[in-house]
Amino acid sequence: MHSAVPRTHNVFDPEAVEPYRLSRSKLEDFMRCPRCFYLDRRLGIDTPRSPPFSLNLAVDELLKREFDRYRETRRTHPLMRRLGLSRPPFDHPELSEWRTNNIGVQHFHAATGFLVYGAIDDVWIDDHDALRVIEYKATSTTKTVTLNDDWKISYKRQVELYQWLLRRRGFKVSRTSHFIYVNALKTPPVFAGRLEFETYTLSHTGDDSWIENSLRRARACLAQPESPPPTAGCDWCRYRVEARALEAAPR
Repeated sequence: MHSAVPRTHNVFDPEAVEPYRLSRSKLEDFMRCPRCFYLDRRLGIDTPRSPPFSLNLAVDELLKREFDRYRETRRTHPLMRRLGLSRPPFDHPELSEWRTNNIGVQHFHAATGFLVYGAIDDVWIDDHDALRVIEYKATSTTKTVTLNDDWKISYKRQVELYQWLLRRRGFKVSRTSHFIYVNALKTPPVFAGRLEFETYTLSHTGDDSWIENSLRRARACLAQPESPPPTAGCDWCRYRVEARALEAAPR
């Protein structure tokens, strides 16, 4: 439930001197719609969110446990071998923090004053000592799972931002990232209290060149005194415009 009173915490103040915490997901909000981003981060007006996808969260947790067992025993997971990798998952004393929401991998971006952060799913290391960002995804579809859907540009930006953060921490990071994408099958004749999955290993060659300029544009957006105009294609912007017009129409 959302309050009619604007939020007062995590609101951007252009006069503040301390770093402003900007998560990976909030930067993605800016990429989708600067107006909604401004209303949220500057004015404290939350955009309504969908309930969490509990099954997706369960798959995420189970995959982390599975790969952690291979990490602890210094073994290479079969899915890693499928991708031509021979080393165990990357181990680091800060890995648990990197995976924790509201902590994640962090970097202070001096040009904007943003403390940029994002919580990763996993990190592997290849035979050239370069880290590979791993993202877990879950779905249920009868189509072949790919990264080609237009809306999955947000998934690609997600791993690119993680690559950028790890590079800013001084790590050697491969441009190649991998999605472990599990698809719950709808073909079994009975449910019997079990879901059956097929697993896809999808690779993406990242390009983080968009991030610096996007951070600067996000900072400029928040610093302006008025909200940006509605964004074409934004459902929430269209809803606000149409609702306002109907409310103002004579009865």
